[in-house]
Amino acid sequence: MADFTLVIGNKNYSSWSLRGWLMARIAGIEFEELVIPLDLPETQPEIRKHSPSGRLPVLLHRGLAVWESLAIGEYLNDLKPEAGLWPAATAARAHARSISCEILAGFAELRSNMPMNIRASYPGRGLTSAVRADIERITGLWRDCRKRFAGAAPKDDGFLFGSICAADAMYAPVVTRLRTYGVTVDSDTDAYCKAILAHPPMKEWIDAAKNEPWLIQAYEFQ
Repeated sequence: MADFTLVIGNKNYSSWSLRGWLMARIAGIEFEELVIPLDLPETQPEIRKHSPSGRLPVLLHRGLAVWESLAIGEYLNDLKPEAGLWPAATAARAHARSISCEILAGFAELRSNMPMNIRASYPGRGLTSAVRADIERITGLWRDCRKRFAGAAPKDDGFLFGSICAADAMYAPVVTRLRTYGVTVDSDTDAYCKAILAHPPMKEWIDAAKNEPWLIQAYEFQ
């Protein structure tokens, strides 16, 4: 039995669960996975059994509950600093944490107008001027990270800071949104998106999302 249990929501819809799950995979821990389907009458009581905030994801480890994706990443980094959840260089690490906090608190227009729905395809939907501004800010961050930090990293696998890290996990749901809503992006952004989508744990998550039985009608547009 694994020491860790990660409690998550539907893989098709739960962007924050994806972030925490990817961080656990980057850390290389063995964990049991508990999926609580969202938007059902029993959802909140079930989540409350595990998460003090009533939100997902939450990582359970030896009697401790760690909730919120970024906190999960920091906890796993404390336990396994050798896993590379944050870049090794001080400046890169500070920048990675800054952009991770930015998405933790921002980009509300993108979230509300383009909810995560991995198995759907809604090209052109939700692309308001405010959403476009969010996307331009995000893709600008990506290009800047790649230009300033990826080339100086010990290994460049196409991610924001060379090797995949917590910052990539924080932005992975945006990559799925760009694909779901058919957003046209520049070549550098497209290359980064392809690197995220080709990452084996990401492919595993997407495959599982496509095979889930649950539907949340609010995110299923006609």
